[in-house]
Amino acid sequence: MTRPQLLVVDDHAGWRDVARRILAPRFDVVGEAGDAAAALRLAAALRPDAVLLDVELPDADGFTVARSLAALPDPPQVVLVSVRTDHGRLIERSGACGFVAKADLTAEDLLLLLGGC
Repeated sequence: MTRPQLLVVDDHAGWRDVARRILAPRFDVVGEAGDAAAALRLAAALRPDAVLLDVELPDADGFTVARSLAALPDPPQVVLVSVRTDHGRLIERSGACGFVAKADLTAEDLLLLLGGC
């Protein structure tokens, strides 16, 4: 079975590194982006299966980026991530598969969210 290809988007390089290590057993992290513009460019170029997308980016919020990713041809599945957990209906309206708090990120939970999308 092939492992899902994942793009990790977060403005903190240290957290991207942590996410890569947490997810490495079950995902191929094919790229990382530190802002919305880079995320959209890389998603179009790399065509990952999924994007782990921070809600708070320096140039746009993750909800807006999720909607832009959904408009791509053969769009990736998106899971939003944040230290804050009070985003409520904004997650549903974004078209993302779901949300995970940064402190709770595991490869298994991310696979479950993507599988339910």
